[in-house]
Amino acid sequence: MAAPPLPGAYMPDLPAVPEWLNKGDNAWQLTAATFVGIQSMPGLVVLYGSIVKKKWAVNSAFMALYAYASTLIVWVLLAFRMAFGDRLLPFWGKAGPALTGDFLVARASFPATAHYGAGGALEVPPTQPYYPEATLVLFQFQLAAITLVLLAGALLGRMNIKAWMAFTPLWLLLSYTVCAFSLWGGGFLYHWGVIDYSGGYVIHVSSGVAGFTAAYWVGPRLKSDRERFAPNNILLMIAGGGLLWLGWAGFNGGAPYAPNIIASIAVLNTNVSAAASLLTWTCLDVVFFGKPSVIGAVQGMMTGLVCITAGAGLVHTWAAVLMGICAGSVPWFTMMVLHKRSSLLQKVDDTLAVFHTHAVAGLLGGVLTGLLATPELTTLHTHVPGTRGAFYGGGIQQVGKQLAAALFVVAWNVVVTTGIILAVGLVIPLRMPDEQLRIGDDAAHGEEAYALWGDGERFDVSRRAAARATEVGDQSVDQRLAAMGARGITVQL
Repeated sequence: MAAPPLPGAYMPDLPAVPEWLNKGDNAWQLTAATFVGIQSMPGLVVLYGSIVKKKWAVNSAFMALYAYASTLIVWVLLAFRMAFGDRLLPFWGKAGPALTGDFLVARASFPATAHYGAGGALEVPPTQPYYPEATLVLFQFQLAAITLVLLAGALLGRMNIKAWMAFTPLWLLLSYTVCAFSLWGGGFLYHWGVIDYSGGYVIHVSSGVAGFTAAYWVGPRLKSDRERFAPNNILLMIAGGGLLWLGWAGFNGGAPYAPNIIASIAVLNTNVSAAASLLTWTCLDVVFFGKPSVIGAVQGMMTGLVCITAGAGLVHTWAAVLMGICAGSVPWFTMMVLHKRSSLLQKVDDTLAVFHTHAVAGLLGGVLTGLLATPELTTLHTHVPGTRGAFYGGGIQQVGKQLAAALFVVAWNVVVTTGIILAVGLVIPLRMPDEQLRIGDDAAHGEEAYALWGDGERFDVSRRAAARATEVGDQSVDQRLAAMGARGITVQL
């Protein structure tokens, strides 16, 4: 008797399992995409909602949530192919949808990445991972989404949520796609030999500079919020930061588009750099301020992750330690010392110091990668033959390329972000009015993060103030509440 046919997913010759599909590569890339998604949802949503003042918890978390969702729709409608499709301009791909079955089930490809030598001969064929286009679309979406979520960190606590809703799709289309195509998708910086392993420039310098620029145009928070903006839940802040740290394994481990040895080195180096940076930042806080700051430790963790991203799979692990030490000290200096001496940095209200933790750390990582990228590892990953760090025979020209690419990313983001913000501002006010800023979440959304008084009942401050003046017998209302065990509740507004 003949054996029954195998179930559909396991039949040897099916369109579901074409000969070019590597199930292991596909499984890892989907897993890596999920790890990166966890960084945003819930990682940065939790981090933002807890690191801000209580009255901004809902608004801050929602800005991240909205950016994540809106990016996905715009990504599959137009943006993916603008970043990774056929060449339209040296810095931009042709727009098009990533929605049809024929496109999404075909083998993934970066059509503009074919590299030709001086004589016009093909030196490196276009990159073609061993999984379908749908997997590539998903992974690259996660990187695009987290860029916008990171950018939001500079604008928390005052941007009109309606203006943010209009800003996010425009910035994705006009800024992110240009940087992604130029450095990853086959643009002019890609073929010039600039090294950006997993987004030191495309993601972190872009988000840091764009966030700082947008913060300049939107304007500052209320004076009271700038002077005191204590986290409403430090434990949740650490939890959100932890999800960000662990999720970075997908961020840098997925960059080679395969679970190869570069991916293994990248994940190890990512963790090493984050740890070294966190310890360095904490030690500097102890030396100069007398005690370790938990917020500072999270910032140090972040700068270590950002710095290593430009070269995570291309440097030795001892170099990752060095990059972590630099990431924990240089951004610390720019934030704690230089910021206080610069009138421009003082003027711009960058709520979560995105400029320091992402733009400065990302630029630092790009330059250090230009020095420390090893030929053995770079050869396994890069598209341009002979690319390597200056310390390994690459010469000062590699550092020059890294700096020139950073200058392009900075200039493009300043100009385009300014244009988008001013255009949105013509239609929608960029900043909430002061009356709404004094209230926070309730004014912006009609919702609050914590119901501390009653089962979901809103606490009326005016009633409590009136009650304070009313004596009941020999005890005031406050004294009676204290007797019932209501001590110890402090609401920071």
